[in-house]
Amino acid sequence: MDLAFPYRFDSSGRTAQTSTASHIRDMIEQLLFTSPGERVNRPTFGTGTAQLVFDPNSDVLAAAQQQIIQASLQQWLPDVIRVQSVSVTTEDAALLITVQYTIIQSQQQQTQQFVYGGGSGGAS
Repeated sequence: MDLAFPYRFDSSGRTAQTSTASHIRDMIEQLLFTSPGERVNRPTFGTGTAQLVFDPNSDVLAAAQQQIIQASLQQWLPDVIRVQSVSVTTEDAALLITVQYTIIQSQQQQTQQFVYGGGSGGAS
């Protein structure tokens, strides 16, 4: 069962479900915007992207974060996706994160973009 994120109820009052592709996108989003140490019993889960709001935006920061994101995806979701590429670029006060991956179960290729900072308030 693939639960909708954020958690909610459907029109019948049951736990809302979503497609496998949407659920995987939600898992990637959770990994991107969770800080290490934030999850009980999983102190290394997350990428720390949310903490970057306090750091100066630069190409060096984007390159470092790209490596952290790719390593985290490969560590936490290896049985779900095969990461093709991760791209992190800076645009004004925002980080643009693009993840290209293949869903292992269906061999479907996906490209998702997430925006952090710049008044976006999270993923797009």
